[in-house]
Amino acid sequence: MTILYILLAIVLLGVLIMVHEYGHFIAARLTGIAVKEYSVGMGPKLWQRKSKKHETLFTLRAIPMGGYCMFYGDETDQQNADDPRAFDKAKVWKRMLTVFSGPLMNFVLAFVLAVGLMAGYGYTLAQPSVTDVEASMPAAAAGLQPGDTLTAINGQTIAVGDASALTTAINALGQGESFTLTVQRGEEALTIPLTPVWDEAEQRNRIGIGIRAYAPLAFGQIVPAAWDSCVYASTAILDSLGKLVTTGEGVEDTAGPIGVVQLVAQETQNGGFEIFLNLAVIISINLGLINLLPIPGLDGSRLVFMLVEVVRRKPISRKIEATVHLVGYALLLGLMVFFTFRDVSRIITG
Repeated sequence: MTILYILLAIVLLGVLIMVHEYGHFIAARLTGIAVKEYSVGMGPKLWQRKSKKHETLFTLRAIPMGGYCMFYGDETDQQNADDPRAFDKAKVWKRMLTVFSGPLMNFVLAFVLAVGLMAGYGYTLAQPSVTDVEASMPAAAAGLQPGDTLTAINGQTIAVGDASALTTAINALGQGESFTLTVQRGEEALTIPLTPVWDEAEQRNRIGIGIRAYAPLAFGQIVPAAWDSCVYASTAILDSLGKLVTTGEGVEDTAGPIGVVQLVAQETQNGGFEIFLNLAVIISINLGLINLLPIPGLDGSRLVFMLVEVVRRKPISRKIEATVHLVGYALLLGLMVFFTFRDVSRIITG
């Protein structure tokens, strides 16, 4: 892997996390909840500016692996727990919307990326057509042209998306046997007799054409296809999470940030920008779903506390909630160290 692909993978993870935190930030702004700090990146500060109107500190930090949105009085800012701007002093529906908006932004970003993926690379099955014609081969001698649509072989209709029908029919012929190929050229239907030649090197009959059985998505198909791809990815992720929790299936395939960076860099280097976009969609959805799980320290856990508050009509002790989240952070940090160690071991051992 070249350093370019590794940096691209790191930037991708950073953007996905930053967008997640921006979801929290923008929802807080819209609902009037004060934000103490919004940081792009982690680690030492490279730049900062404080908003005069909202008194929010905006910072740019050295490590481009995400960022954070800090509220007054949250578990990382207990010295301001009694500040009137403290997060838990806002109405519960405002807090719930603010917390949920982080994962929501990951889903929105995934959908936007999926639309771009489908617009640039999406396709639908189509009637097989000729993409290229080799000179001095039977197809060229018979007058086949790029763009001709293949409709029938010896009078038998070729199905939509069946790119192998012609090859199968040709391979079934004996040496020197002929067949007829029906093609559509514009408004004209042509039936063309062809006699394949035997290719000694490949040990098969050939007529010398390339075939494609797909077409780019029409404009009206792009958004539905993007939605379907996101739904499919979400279902697959939830299914995998369910198996991981109930049976432990897939535990060996789990990875931390280093493993994800390695995967994205490797797959992008091999498959190009299409694979990069596809992985970005999947990872963004995965990030949103994982954060909605009721695991201490994650957004799902906060939402559970708020739902209990709605039912009880009073909040759970602030100290208890802060302790639960801090314990969750410690466990997540421990998992991060474990996955990092395992990811590095995998890279070293190949």
